[in-house]
Amino acid sequence: MFLNYIKEFFVKKSLKNNLHKVKNEVFTSNIQTIGLLVDESKIRYSKELINELILKGIKPENIKIVQYRGKLKKKKTYSETTFGKKHINWKGRITVDFLNEFVETEFDLLISYYEVEKPILMMITSKSKAKFKVGFASVDEKLNRWMINTDLENYKLFISELFKYLKSIK
Repeated sequence: MFLNYIKEFFVKKSLKNNLHKVKNEVFTSNIQTIGLLVDESKIRYSKELINELILKGIKPENIKIVQYRGKLKKKKTYSETTFGKKHINWKGRITVDFLNEFVETEFDLLISYYEVEKPILMMITSKSKAKFKVGFASVDEKLNRWMINTDLENYKLFISELFKYLKSIK
């Protein structure tokens, strides 16, 4: 338990250094690929979020999702790619291939669907090569280009507000 606090301290330190390097990308007119970073520790809305994105015209094969869980069960198989604290080392480096691939992919849009500042999730968001990043207003404003002020449980409102803003700047 104590080691987790120390690890989180070092990840926060690495995140702080990473936040100084954040660059603001210019919005592209057509969103075709979406990365979805979801905190599934307490609330599980991944399937509903994907369905809302599909209803807005995004093809299912163009949506890539990774889920974070605070505690991973060893014998359980997860339906989506899921990671936890053990997949980030003490220096804030990713130790699993699927998460490295997610971070290195240049999505048109990254949706950071978490409202509590967890250093591991914030690290993934900051390292992402996505062209445009969107998240909740309760998370550090340096991470995301746009922040939407809704509740985590209200995923339909989050997606509808997101697409309303995207249409207005086209």
